[in-house]
Amino acid sequence: MKAFKTPLFPLILALLAVSVLSCKSKKLAQKPAPVETEQTYAPKPQPAPAPAPVKKDTPPPPSPKPNYNFSNIQFEFNSAVLKTNSYQTLDQAAGEMKKDNTVKFVLNGNASAEGTPERNMELSIERANSVKLYLVNSGISGDNLTVKGYGETKPVADNSTEDGRVLNRRVEIKVNQ
Repeated sequence: MKAFKTPLFPLILALLAVSVLSCKSKKLAQKPAPVETEQTYAPKPQPAPAPAPVKKDTPPPPSPKPNYNFSNIQFEFNSAVLKTNSYQTLDQAAGEMKKDNTVKFVLNGNASAEGTPERNMELSIERANSVKLYLVNSGISGDNLTVKGYGETKPVADNSTEDGRVLNRRVEIKVNQ
């Protein structure tokens, strides 16, 4: 162990490295083919080269138009954390958004009618920002995404049932007109 502490140890390591590099086998140059001085046979006739194929200028096939019909992104009660089944929807949305990076989108956050209107408005904005963060991390420009919160003002289902409230806890991704 004392050998590692001496100032000579790095020097010894450097010498070993240099000696290993110098011991590597060298590539040998190929020997040239022997040259015939007398030609005792007639050379074989070479076939005429085939004409080069004519290239046609065909435009590449048009890329498919993006599908901007996205499913709503769902959230748990009183939370802005994405549900795990929303990741697949967001990945598909990001893929479609990348097809045309000039299109602007609005992320409309919504909440169910549970809680105060002020809290639901905060929650809807937090949900929309959560979706925006995911899309930006997926490579979408944040400049193309606008966040809006609607709280409980735009329900898509009846808030008197649990199934309806679940559907109202959402973020909608829409093309900005």
